[in-house]
Amino acid sequence: MNIMDFNVKKLAADAGTFLSRAVQFTEEKLGQAEKTELDAHLENLLSKAECTKLWTEKIMKQTEVLLQPNPNARIEEFVYEKLDRKAPSRMNNPELLGQYMIDAGNEFGPGTAYGNALIKCGETQKRIGAADRELIQTSAINFLTPLRNFIEGDYKTITKERKLLQNKRLDLDAAKTRLKKAKVAEARAAQLNISQPEENNIMIWAEEVTKSEQEVRITQSEFDRQAEITRLLLEGISSTHAHHLRCLNDFVEAQMTYYAQCYQYMLDLQKQLGSFPSTFLSNNNQSSTTPVQSVSSPSVLASTSASLPSVSNSMVTSGLSELKSSSGSRKARVLYDYDAANSSELSLLADEVITVYSIPGMDSDWLMGERGNQKGKVPITYLELLN
Repeated sequence: MNIMDFNVKKLAADAGTFLSRAVQFTEEKLGQAEKTELDAHLENLLSKAECTKLWTEKIMKQTEVLLQPNPNARIEEFVYEKLDRKAPSRMNNPELLGQYMIDAGNEFGPGTAYGNALIKCGETQKRIGAADRELIQTSAINFLTPLRNFIEGDYKTITKERKLLQNKRLDLDAAKTRLKKAKVAEARAAQLNISQPEENNIMIWAEEVTKSEQEVRITQSEFDRQAEITRLLLEGISSTHAHHLRCLNDFVEAQMTYYAQCYQYMLDLQKQLGSFPSTFLSNNNQSSTTPVQSVSSPSVLASTSASLPSVSNSMVTSGLSELKSSSGSRKARVLYDYDAANSSELSLLADEVITVYSIPGMDSDWLMGERGNQKGKVPITYLELLN
């Protein structure tokens, strides 16, 4: 029975507090009650936290779209995550394309040029798919998870404490309103006592004023304490920014690794496909369509030379010196396919033999090449000078 009485009293007290807050909030909105304003520093911290939450959510969602463009797949992953179960492993788009290419190549025959090329392209696509899977996994762990932890953890705590601060402020302002009303009633009772002495009324309102003053002191103390707790939490946003900066660096490194792997895979594939005769169709007569440009500029060649099978530096240097000094011509074997970047260059086919010679004033990375009645500049890194 005592426990029931206690619960009823507590419920009544909570209901009274809720009603008091609702009345205070409504009167503030109607402009009928004063409102205690937060200090400027705390307001700035609250604004910074809201801004951080807003942009963190946008960045997180768009990163998820970037890593997994398929919305159905994202929904499936979300459902499995909420069920605390591992999503079934499926091929991603590059892996699926690669498998189709390999199957088609085997159907057409690995011994045919087209079938062999399809198999090589399929294997490369599957390697790109594996790199894509690794990018998604690394980015999820090092970038998306910390952002999600902030939204679902730290910011929820901030929101909870901010709501408590709002309630403490409403309690404080409601207490101030009651004190103000009690003082007005006490003054009115004192004026009435002059003409009609009623000492009891004065004592009642004096006690009400004392009670209201005590309530204001208590609610003010609770409000100040909650404001300090909220401020300390909000000041941690700067540390959150520093942590997210480190996570952003990890994400950039993961992307850099992924794109470098993809570039290397495609560069290797281009070399493997360079031996097929069909590429000769797109080498020189470029009237109807523009072929896919291969790496052609000397600056790019310099940056990728480490990944290409290199010609002996001494052979190139000595052969070039002979050409420049003798002003004669030499035969050279082409090491890799090369697509001309403009009309002043000559497209090359791997393993063909052309005539090369030097022209005074020409860049040291280039020679003039001739094939029949066609001629143009060719990069020396694509050539092996013959004796």
